[in-house]
Amino acid sequence: MSQGVIDPTVDTERRAELLAATPAEALVALADRCLELAGSPTVTLAPEVGMVMMTVREPVESIRFHLGEVLVCRAEVLHRGAEGWAMRMGDDRVATLAAAVLDAEVAADGPLAAEIADLCHATARALADERAREWAALAPTSVAFEELDT
Repeated sequence: MSQGVIDPTVDTERRAELLAATPAEALVALADRCLELAGSPTVTLAPEVGMVMMTVREPVESIRFHLGEVLVCRAEVLHRGAEGWAMRMGDDRVATLAAAVLDAEVAADGPLAAEIADLCHATARALADERAREWAALAPTSVAFEELDT
């Protein structure tokens, strides 16, 4: 594992963040495999859509402020005796439920936990690559100032 990468099998917050950013198709395919092995989970909170306030940090002074409300979907399950939780932007109930199942599979140390960790790592790499491309596109627009000796 590369430096600065948090193990999603251990850190539940990082796992939730990565599952929220993983493409829906990948989540659903892996969750279907979990269900084939363990059966249907107990849905403790059916996928529900709502709004949450998005708070961001201003990059220069690191001051937090409310950007606005965003549409999210959240779900909770009991799978293999472990609780799973997910929240994703948008209203995709199926993907959110799948992410909750994957979260529970890892929490229960189920047989697909390593594949879920691999999926989280792939998502983390994709996000880092996307950020690097954005910075590379912005780099030519930076302004360098020279000091004049007077």
